[in-house]
Order: sequence, then structure tokens, then C-alpha cells
Amino acid sequence: MKEQPIGFLDSGVGGLTVAKEVMKQLPNEQIYYIGDSARNPYGPRPMAEVRKFTHQLAHFLVEKNIKLLVVACNTATVAALDSLKEELPIPVIGVIESGSKVATTTTQNHKIGVIGTLGTIQSKEYEKQITNLTEQTEIYSAACPRFVSLVEDDQFESELAEEIVQEELSSFKHTNIDTLVLGCTHFPLLQPMIQQFLGEQVTLIDPGVETAKKVAKYLTEHQLLNETEQKPKEHVLFTTGSAEKFDEIARNWLGNKQYIVEHVSLEEFRANDK
Repeated sequence: MKEQPIGFLDSGVGGLTVAKEVMKQLPNEQIYYIGDSARNPYGPRPMAEVRKFTHQLAHFLVEKNIKLLVVACNTATVAALDSLKEELPIPVIGVIESGSKVATTTTQNHKIGVIGTLGTIQSKEYEKQITNLTEQTEIYSAACPRFVSLVEDDQFESELAEEIVQEELSSFKHTNIDTLVLGCTHFPLLQPMIQQFLGEQVTLIDPGVETAKKVAKYLTEHQLLNETEQKPKEHVLFTTGSAEKFDEIARNWLGNKQYIVEHVSLEEFRANDK
């Protein structure tokens, strides 16, 4: 079981920010990833629909014989983490708890900002998690749906991206936050522009980094780490969208990681709907 891959699912390419951290921290592990770019974005969709899609992606990966599943999407974590934990025969880890914990230990003035998709922000899940950890903190939230489109369209380094970042984050300028949670796994690709706009005095929290630490901790404690000295097998990245477009973004973000990209038809999910 140690040599079985780790599974990652996301609404598109954003979860690669989490997978990259796991590749960095656990270089012996093989990654199986699926991004649902054909039905992206998840943020504006009804939670029941997001839950259905997330379960489809999860079962697709479980059939690939993964040993652990990472729900590398904040909206999917809100919609389906609990039901997946109950239903699947393998451990399941989401991204929201990890980001909330590190935000509360990072802030000095107890003013935390949270940005995410419409679904994540409307769920108030980050507010609930942070408040459960510390009741003294002021939380300022904003939905930034256009950030997801910038990343999926490979425009996250463009002048348009800079303009949109300034517009979407303008509400934070007078809040005096010292910590901002990037509550969508797409958002770390915009981190340089976000940091520049808010200033160095604001610490940006990438839940993906903390989630990778949680994965490493779980695998270590349960003796599931791949300890083979052989070079790990190629990572396999699946997308319901364009394989060529996905590969272009993955190559830009992952660098020289060894992987292959394969297209998956939505019809395959519908035929095996659970």
C-alpha cells in the first residue's frame, strides 16, 4: 500500500498548487490528480451540484487505487468533505482546516482577511473554523470569482490580472488586516500581485502548504510513506477539459516535474455515477 499513489481533486488547475507542495515535501510519492476544468468554476454552483461532481471525481481516483485523497479545492471541501469521509474506504483530507489553523497562529493584531470563491465565502466555513480556534479575531471576507478565470485561462501574469487584483481586493485597503488566507487553491498563482497590492505587512496564507504538511504527517504516523529508493513513477494528471491547455499551465507551474496529462470525458463520470 505504501507505493500506491496519492489522489488529488480540484475544479480545475488550482489544486496543482497543493500537489506541488506534496511533490516538494514527499518526493518519493506518486500523484494522481484530476481537475474538472470542463465544469469549472465550482464557486457559483449550488452546493448539491458541487457535492455530486466532487463525489464523481473522488470515485474516479479511488478506482485508480490511491491510498489517500486530498480534496484540493476549498469549495469542494465545503460541499463534500464530510460525506466523502463517511463514504470512502481511504482517508480524506481537505484544505480549509489547515489554512484556518495557521492563520490564527500567524496574525498579530487579530485581523484576518479571507478570499475565496463565491461558494466558499457564502458558506462562512473559514469564519466558523477560525472562530472555533479564537473568538477574539475580526474576520473580513471577500469573494474573488474572477481570480479563478484568470488562472484557468493562463492569464495570471497579465496586465488584466493586475487590474482585477486591485479591483477585487480594494475592500481590504482600510481593514488593517495583517493576515490574508488565500481560500482557493487557484489563488497562490496570483500571490505576487496580491502581495504587491496589499503590501509586505500582510502575511499571505497558502492552505496548500499546510495541507501538504498534514498529508506528510498522516502518512508518517500511519506508516504509509513510500520509502522506496527507486525513482517515483510519473505523476498522472487528468483533466475533463483541454489536455493541451492543462499541460501548458502545469508545465509553467510545476517546472520539470515528470508527469503525463490525460483527458477524461464527462461521459465516463455519468456512466459510472454513484
